[in-house]
Amino acid sequence: MPGGDQELGSYYVGVDVGTGSVRAALVDQRGTLLAFADQPINQWEPQFNHHEQSSEDIWAACCIVTKNLRETCWDKAGHFFDLPDFLSWKATGVTARSLCSLVCKWTYSAEKGWDDSFWKMVGLEDLVADNYSKIGNQVLPPGTSLGNGLTPEAAKDLGLPAGIAVAASLIDAHAGGLGVIGADVRGHGLACEGQPVTSRLAIICGTSSCHMGISKNPIFVPGVWGPYFSAMVPGFWLNEGGQSVTGKLIDHMVQGHAAFPELQAKATARCQSIYAYLNSHLDLIKKAQPVGFLTVDLHVWPDFHGNRSPLADLTLKGMVTGLKLSQDLDDLAILYLATVQAIAFGTRLIIEAMESAGHSISTLFLCGGLGKNPLFVQMHADITGTPVVLSQEVEPVLLGAAILGARASGDFASVQEAMARMSKVGKVVFPRHEDKRYYDKKYQVFLKLVEHQKEYASIMKGD
Repeated sequence: MPGGDQELGSYYVGVDVGTGSVRAALVDQRGTLLAFADQPINQWEPQFNHHEQSSEDIWAACCIVTKNLRETCWDKAGHFFDLPDFLSWKATGVTARSLCSLVCKWTYSAEKGWDDSFWKMVGLEDLVADNYSKIGNQVLPPGTSLGNGLTPEAAKDLGLPAGIAVAASLIDAHAGGLGVIGADVRGHGLACEGQPVTSRLAIICGTSSCHMGISKNPIFVPGVWGPYFSAMVPGFWLNEGGQSVTGKLIDHMVQGHAAFPELQAKATARCQSIYAYLNSHLDLIKKAQPVGFLTVDLHVWPDFHGNRSPLADLTLKGMVTGLKLSQDLDDLAILYLATVQAIAFGTRLIIEAMESAGHSISTLFLCGGLGKNPLFVQMHADITGTPVVLSQEVEPVLLGAAILGARASGDFASVQEAMARMSKVGKVVFPRHEDKRYYDKKYQVFLKLVEHQKEYASIMKGD
């Protein structure tokens, strides 16, 4: 912020390259000029009435004035926080950062700390000054108690007693993983009972999906983020896969269909959500066959917003094959089903990449909005061939955050102990193994879709 009395908002840089100098200004959304900088441009006159300038010199001048503006909108900043660390600072006055935020988003290494060369390479070498005081030189594992707890000011704002323990935080998806992955599964007939917690994969699925797997030793998985040490469960390495749009893609496919107004009207008449209505409609039209078999001729590749894991290819596009001229409610329901299946096939692809690199996964733990959709859950079980555990609590992200607080309070000796005591199994959904051959075939088609897409791109780029 350029000044303490400015409102939060967007700011804009205007650059004017003149004959003798480059000028730049920082302007807010009201058009107010907040800062100004200029830099002379060199000129040469090799002979009378011949004038030359250097394009490299002009670019260098543009860089100088822009940096000068930044040092005006930039040097006044005392600290740069990721949101979870900002909130813990507001609560406690402690500037310590969570290991989760820094290793997952800020290039921090749990083993080696900050890398000076990176900040110099990206032109932010000033952040190295004073032992990285602006971006964090005290880094704590999630669940560590911060300072003396709530400050009197924060306690007054929150309506709580001063001094209550506040924990080093987690990113929201990681808190969801923490809230489900450590549940006591005894008595549910799951393969992960008696196995280490590393045999479990937490999937936090909402607008997008995150796939959280942990290991005792670092595992490098191509196309999957990490490994990050102690970024979710202290003492374990985290690998984080993901699908960029999942819930959003389902909404896009359903709401863009010609039969969507009819769906809305019928769901409203029954006082159901549109997805509850679609699920019941699929049960109606499937007749004697399993519901998943309705998509035998309809296949979707779900990367309408690029692929995050495990292909890590933002150029990939969505694909649908098997479309017909029909646009009725049956057609919409089957397209919805094929989209849900495609997302589950994407999860299967991520799991295969993780297992090829060294993970061993026997059970999925789902949470988030999509985990409340029974079709989404069953398709993940059937397509991955893996049991799916749903939490007893409907808000595992909040439970994960509370587990951190429980550890910080001293009521539990470790985050792992708090996880085992506070996380509970609500429901287990097992795969229909009798449908395995069908989904194996659809998975082959799924892989062919992306293979063909790459072939098409190669053809179009060729001579």
